[in-house]
Amino acid sequence: MFVKSELEKLGIKPAVIELGMVEIHENLTEDQRKVFNENLKKLGLELLDDKKNILVEMIKALIIEMVHHSDEVPKVNDSDYISEKLNYDYTYLSNTFSEIKGMTIQQYIIHHKIEKVKELLLYDELNLTEIAYRLHYSSVAHLSNQFKKITGLTPSYFKTLKHKRLRNLEDI
Repeated sequence: MFVKSELEKLGIKPAVIELGMVEIHENLTEDQRKVFNENLKKLGLELLDDKKNILVEMIKALIIEMVHHSDEVPKVNDSDYISEKLNYDYTYLSNTFSEIKGMTIQQYIIHHKIEKVKELLLYDELNLTEIAYRLHYSSVAHLSNQFKKITGLTPSYFKTLKHKRLRNLEDI
Protein backbone atom coordinates (compact mmCIF):
# COMPACT_ATOMS: atom_id res chain seq x y z
CA MET A 1 0.00 0.00 0.00
CA PHE A 2 2.85 2.39 0.79
CA VAL A 3 4.33 2.18 -2.70
CA LYS A 4 0.95 2.86 -4.31
CA SER A 5 0.27 5.85 -2.06
CA GLU A 6 3.74 7.28 -2.71
CA LEU A 7 3.19 7.02 -6.46
CA GLU A 8 -0.24 8.62 -6.15
CA LYS A 9 1.27 11.52 -4.16
CA LEU A 10 3.50 12.13 -7.18
CA GLY A 11 0.50 12.00 -9.52
CA ILE A 12 1.46 8.66 -11.02
CA LYS A 13 -1.01 5.81 -11.50
CA PRO A 14 0.64 2.38 -11.24
CA ALA A 15 -0.48 -0.19 -13.83
CA VAL A 16 0.54 -3.25 -11.80
CA ILE A 17 1.67 -3.65 -8.20
CA GLU A 18 3.00 -7.05 -7.14
CA LEU A 19 5.28 -8.10 -4.34
CA GLY A 20 8.64 -6.59 -5.18
CA MET A 21 7.55 -5.01 -8.46
CA VAL A 22 5.62 -2.01 -9.71
CA GLU A 23 4.89 -1.38 -13.34
CA ILE A 24 4.02 2.10 -14.58
CA HIS A 25 3.23 3.13 -18.13
CA GLU A 26 4.27 6.77 -17.91
CA ASN A 27 7.76 8.19 -17.67
CA LEU A 28 8.88 9.63 -14.35
CA THR A 29 10.48 13.04 -14.34
CA GLU A 30 13.89 13.22 -12.73
CA ASP A 31 12.34 15.00 -9.71
CA GLN A 32 9.60 12.35 -9.36
CA ARG A 33 12.17 9.57 -9.57
CA LYS A 34 14.36 11.24 -6.93
CA VAL A 35 11.49 11.84 -4.45
CA PHE A 36 10.07 8.36 -4.98
CA ASN A 37 13.49 6.73 -4.51
CA GLU A 38 14.17 8.74 -1.31
CA ASN A 39 10.80 7.73 0.15
CA LEU A 40 11.43 4.06 -0.71
CA LYS A 41 14.85 4.18 0.96
CA LYS A 42 13.25 5.39 4.20
CA LEU A 43 11.42 2.05 4.28
CA GLY A 44 14.48 0.02 3.38
CA LEU A 45 13.31 -0.42 -0.21
CA GLU A 46 15.17 0.40 -3.38
CA LEU A 47 14.19 1.62 -6.81
CA LEU A 48 15.55 -0.66 -9.50
CA ASP A 49 15.14 0.48 -13.04
CA ASP A 50 18.06 -1.34 -14.60
CA LYS A 51 16.73 -4.39 -16.47
CA LYS A 52 19.62 -6.62 -15.36
CA ASN A 53 19.15 -5.73 -11.68
CA ILE A 54 15.42 -6.34 -11.98
CA LEU A 55 16.08 -9.73 -13.58
CA VAL A 56 18.52 -10.67 -10.81
CA GLU A 57 15.94 -9.72 -8.17
CA MET A 58 13.39 -11.91 -9.96
CA ILE A 59 15.87 -14.83 -9.97
CA LYS A 60 16.56 -14.34 -6.26
CA ALA A 61 12.84 -14.20 -5.43
CA LEU A 62 12.20 -17.36 -7.45
CA ILE A 63 15.02 -19.21 -5.69
CA ILE A 64 13.82 -18.11 -2.26
CA GLU A 65 10.30 -19.26 -3.13
CA MET A 66 11.65 -22.53 -4.52
CA VAL A 67 13.86 -23.33 -1.49
CA HIS A 68 12.02 -21.82 1.46
CA HIS A 69 8.35 -21.88 0.58
CA SER A 70 7.69 -24.87 -1.62
CA ASP A 71 7.45 -28.48 -0.53
CA GLU A 72 6.66 -29.51 -4.08
CA VAL A 73 9.43 -31.38 -5.89
CA PRO A 74 10.14 -29.63 -9.21
CA LYS A 75 9.67 -31.95 -12.17
CA VAL A 76 12.80 -30.53 -13.83
CA ASN A 77 16.26 -29.49 -12.65
CA ASP A 78 16.83 -26.04 -11.11
CA SER A 79 18.19 -24.44 -14.28
CA ASP A 80 15.25 -25.59 -16.42
CA TYR A 81 12.78 -24.56 -13.71
CA ILE A 82 14.25 -21.04 -13.43
CA SER A 83 14.49 -20.67 -17.19
CA GLU A 84 10.87 -21.79 -17.70
CA LYS A 85 9.48 -19.60 -14.91
CA LEU A 86 11.25 -16.45 -16.12
CA ASN A 87 10.99 -17.25 -19.82
CA TYR A 88 14.68 -16.59 -20.51
CA ASP A 89 17.55 -18.73 -21.73
CA TYR A 90 19.36 -20.11 -18.67
CA THR A 91 22.80 -19.15 -19.99
CA TYR A 92 21.68 -15.52 -20.21
CA LEU A 93 20.16 -15.67 -16.72
CA SER A 94 23.29 -17.30 -15.32
CA ASN A 95 25.68 -14.82 -16.91
CA THR A 96 23.57 -11.84 -15.81
CA PHE A 97 23.27 -13.16 -12.25
CA SER A 98 27.01 -13.82 -11.97
CA GLU A 99 27.84 -10.38 -13.38
CA ILE A 100 25.60 -8.58 -10.89
CA LYS A 101 25.95 -10.79 -7.77
CA GLY A 102 29.52 -12.07 -8.15
CA MET A 103 28.37 -15.65 -7.59
CA THR A 104 26.62 -18.25 -9.71
CA ILE A 105 22.94 -19.05 -9.48
CA GLN A 106 23.90 -22.52 -8.25
CA GLN A 107 26.03 -21.07 -5.43
CA TYR A 108 23.09 -18.85 -4.44
CA ILE A 109 20.77 -21.87 -4.42
CA ILE A 110 23.23 -23.88 -2.30
CA HIS A 111 23.54 -21.08 0.26
CA HIS A 112 19.77 -20.87 0.58
CA LYS A 113 19.43 -24.64 0.82
CA ILE A 114 21.98 -24.72 3.64
CA GLU A 115 20.07 -21.95 5.46
CA LYS A 116 16.93 -24.05 5.09
CA VAL A 117 18.78 -27.13 6.38
CA LYS A 118 19.87 -25.14 9.45
CA GLU A 119 16.30 -24.02 10.04
CA LEU A 120 14.94 -27.57 9.72
CA LEU A 121 17.67 -28.94 12.01
CA LEU A 122 16.80 -26.37 14.66
CA TYR A 123 13.09 -27.20 14.47
CA ASP A 124 14.09 -30.80 15.18
CA GLU A 125 11.01 -32.22 13.44
CA LEU A 126 12.75 -34.01 10.56
CA ASN A 127 15.77 -36.28 10.49
CA LEU A 128 18.60 -35.70 8.02
CA THR A 129 17.25 -38.22 5.51
CA GLU A 130 13.89 -36.43 5.45
CA ILE A 131 15.60 -33.04 5.12
CA ALA A 132 17.76 -34.32 2.24
CA TYR A 133 14.64 -35.61 0.47
CA ARG A 134 12.66 -32.41 1.06
CA LEU A 135 15.45 -30.24 -0.34
CA HIS A 136 16.04 -32.56 -3.32
CA TYR A 137 19.53 -33.75 -2.42
CA SER A 138 20.62 -36.96 -4.10
CA SER A 139 21.76 -38.35 -0.74
CA VAL A 140 22.36 -37.52 2.91
CA ALA A 141 26.10 -37.65 2.18
CA HIS A 142 25.73 -34.98 -0.53
CA LEU A 143 23.77 -32.73 1.85
CA SER A 144 26.31 -33.31 4.64
CA ASN A 145 29.24 -32.49 2.36
CA GLN A 146 27.67 -29.25 1.16
CA PHE A 147 26.66 -28.31 4.70
CA LYS A 148 30.21 -28.81 5.98
CA LYS A 149 31.72 -26.96 3.02
CA ILE A 150 29.50 -23.91 3.65
CA THR A 151 29.34 -23.86 7.47
CA GLY A 152 32.49 -25.69 8.49
CA LEU A 153 30.33 -27.98 10.65
CA THR A 154 28.62 -31.29 10.10
CA PRO A 155 24.82 -31.20 10.34
CA SER A 156 24.87 -33.42 13.43
CA TYR A 157 27.41 -31.18 15.20
CA PHE A 158 25.34 -28.10 14.25
CA LYS A 159 22.33 -29.77 15.85
CA THR A 160 24.26 -30.57 19.06
CA LEU A 161 25.22 -26.90 19.33
CA LYS A 162 21.52 -26.07 19.59
CA HIS A 163 21.07 -28.55 22.42
CA LYS A 164 24.16 -27.19 24.23
CA ARG A 165 22.80 -23.63 23.94
CA LEU A 166 19.44 -24.71 25.36
CA ARG A 167 21.12 -26.46 28.30
CA ASN A 168 23.23 -23.34 28.96
CA LEU A 169 20.07 -21.22 28.98
CA GLU A 170 18.41 -23.61 31.44
CA ASP A 171 21.40 -23.27 33.78
CA ILE A 172 21.01 -19.49 33.98
